[in-house]
Amino acid sequence: MALEKSSMRKTAIKDCPDCGSTNLFRNMEKGEVICRECGLVIEDKLIDFSQEWRDFDEDGEKRGSRGAGAPSSYTQFDRGLGTEVGQAVDVYRLGSSKERDKFQRLRKWQSRISTAIERNLKIALAELKRISSFLKLPKSVEEEAARIYTLAVQKGLVRGRSMESVVAGALYAACRRHEVPRTLDEMAESSGIEKKEIGRTYRFVARELSISVLPSNPADYIARFASALELSSESQTKAVKILEQARDIELTSGRGPTGIAAAALYVASLTLGEKRTQREVADVAGVTEVTIRNRYKELIKRLKLEKIVEKKQKKLAAKKKK
Repeated sequence: MALEKSSMRKTAIKDCPDCGSTNLFRNMEKGEVICRECGLVIEDKLIDFSQEWRDFDEDGEKRGSRGAGAPSSYTQFDRGLGTEVGQAVDVYRLGSSKERDKFQRLRKWQSRISTAIERNLKIALAELKRISSFLKLPKSVEEEAARIYTLAVQKGLVRGRSMESVVAGALYAACRRHEVPRTLDEMAESSGIEKKEIGRTYRFVARELSISVLPSNPADYIARFASALELSSESQTKAVKILEQARDIELTSGRGPTGIAAAALYVASLTLGEKRTQREVADVAGVTEVTIRNRYKELIKRLKLEKIVEKKQKKLAAKKKK
């Protein structure tokens, strides 16, 4: 620790300790700090914290791309840290046919995945990328889901369960952790696995891996539902306010987030004259009309919005008659 502080102190020197001159020359290639007045080498082991750009092509020429390589990622079965023996053109540069055959065998063995975990990851992560692309999930969610699935495989949680259900459960857990609104129905549609199976696997994986997930916020679904229903920004804002009022009186607890969000959006559309049918709202939210109707009745009764809704509906009816 003392050595680190000493090194940091030396690199921060602004004047020569011998003659006191501030005319210093920093040679970053050699890692030296030299006084131009007296020639004293003040520091000879500077650390370069900048990026490494030393990368060479086959002919030994320096290229502009960074030589540090690509970042590691859980979305690849080897986390992107694997190496390749060489390109096919390199085979013909070898002298004897014996060396060429040996080289080809090395390339063949390298292409084979050795362990069962690696074979599982190679197939499962391809499926994970497919579902993620179908649902248009951000890269951060895809990376988190791949990490969760990798941990599940390493702990043997996939054994006895279908690989696709664990992939879907990991994606759903990642969506919940990153507050990306995706429903179990959407996961079931994109993966081809039953909704109950995905929910069961998600709960099992979250429990075994100690993944803490907060309850879904109904307000996260408002923007998606409103966009699908082609409602204005005023309706979205009104729906969020209704949800906040409902949360304050603990009306949202114990109810499905998609159902209460869709009902709030339905109430907001009625109060602002952008009426949508309960069937349209139910289809977008992936719930039944009965759910929309029940949540709607609870909202207007507990929040005392009956008169406002009735007044707006009468105005709309009068406009239609005219």
